[in-house]
Amino acid sequence: MRSSRGHWSDGEHRHIVSSENTDAGTDGPLDGHEGEPSAEPTAESAAEAVTEPATEPVTESATGPVWDVVVVGAGPAGASAAHAAADAGRTVLLLEKAELPRYKTCGGGIIGPSRDALPAGFDLPLQDRVHAVTFSLNGKLARTRRSKKMLFGLINRPEFDAGLVALAEKAGAVVRTGVTVSKVEQHGSAVPDRRTVAVVLSDGETVLARAVVGADGSAGRIGAHVGVKTDQVDLGLEAEIPVPPSVAEDWAGRVLIDWGPMPGSYGWVFPKGDTLTVGVISARGEGAATKRYLDDFIARLGLAGFEPAISSGHLTRCRSDDSPLSRGRVLVCGDAAGLLEPWTREGISFALRSGRLAGEWAVRIAESQDAVDARRQALNYAFAIKAGLGVEMAVGRRMLTLFEKRPLLLHAAITGLRPAWNAFADITRGATTLAGLVRTHPLARRALNAVDR
Repeated sequence: MRSSRGHWSDGEHRHIVSSENTDAGTDGPLDGHEGEPSAEPTAESAAEAVTEPATEPVTESATGPVWDVVVVGAGPAGASAAHAAADAGRTVLLLEKAELPRYKTCGGGIIGPSRDALPAGFDLPLQDRVHAVTFSLNGKLARTRRSKKMLFGLINRPEFDAGLVALAEKAGAVVRTGVTVSKVEQHGSAVPDRRTVAVVLSDGETVLARAVVGADGSAGRIGAHVGVKTDQVDLGLEAEIPVPPSVAEDWAGRVLIDWGPMPGSYGWVFPKGDTLTVGVISARGEGAATKRYLDDFIARLGLAGFEPAISSGHLTRCRSDDSPLSRGRVLVCGDAAGLLEPWTREGISFALRSGRLAGEWAVRIAESQDAVDARRQALNYAFAIKAGLGVEMAVGRRMLTLFEKRPLLLHAAITGLRPAWNAFADITRGATTLAGLVRTHPLARRALNAVDR
């Protein structure tokens, strides 16, 4: 289980149960009048703000039932949003186009911030616990750093995502899979009043809600409706490679991070029992070079003789600073909002944290009686995202620039300097963040400031 400081404990079991969420918190909301929520409230404070009983049925309009909150997309962001809204006592419908469980291109690393953002009581299905990292520079200068304490855990996304959805259901959310959303309307004949949003499905069915949360991925319908803008798009390629026990044993408890041949690229090997998740990522537009990097990477590791069970690809998109996070009564979170760490492209912790916030603020939007109050709550949601995750993304962009220019410098620092390695370990365990590191360590701050000159 977690220690009293929220770090990974050496005595933990293969399945870890999360306790209460931990938050550093942010400054207050944009308007500060009495009774407004803080910028990043807990699920408990959201529940206290609800006066109606949790058993309140779905309300009815002249055109049909109206849900308090409809969430589109059942990944970590959507499931977290649905859980937060349902846990606050609201009627919640969670829509997912695939059947669960389903595969997702993702390394599956659960770092400290992800662990701390999990809903209370979630049973974390770890496939392995990482205590060592081998770093290499395009296959050269390999060095392994080890830690007595666990650095982070590894999961398979199908069971991880399905577990989060099950917990949202337990909190009261209704889940519909195999459902595709074609569009969202906030005006027009399908919308009975100004407090209602119409979610139109591909078969023509219309679902009504007081608030909508978009968590349907970086190319989803809800992000397009909100007008999400991105300024960094990367291509990730991944192979799930079953290996014999002798090979699996060599990798147990250890991951590999390889700084790649293209600017900003890197590769990884994550062991998960009898399967190795091997992947690479680089800027979009380098598709052939990225595929060649993955093939060379697999061959260099001596894994070319094993047939992958799954080969997949995925585009990750980072939001631009001026990208909206809402439109009317519609919020976006996770990949749909372009929220992920630009340097490592880590997205699970961003999905969990932004999803919880979106669910909590969707409750407030659902309660809003007019457009002015709904807008106020949406702005408070955006403020909470920008004050927390936005600051981390800003530092991540600067780290990516440094990495693109000086990969050897970063490799030498993290493999040869104990303070740099300790900083990496602290970030993965959740003891600090990239932003916190730059704020508290003068050397890191000077290194990033040099990039800006």
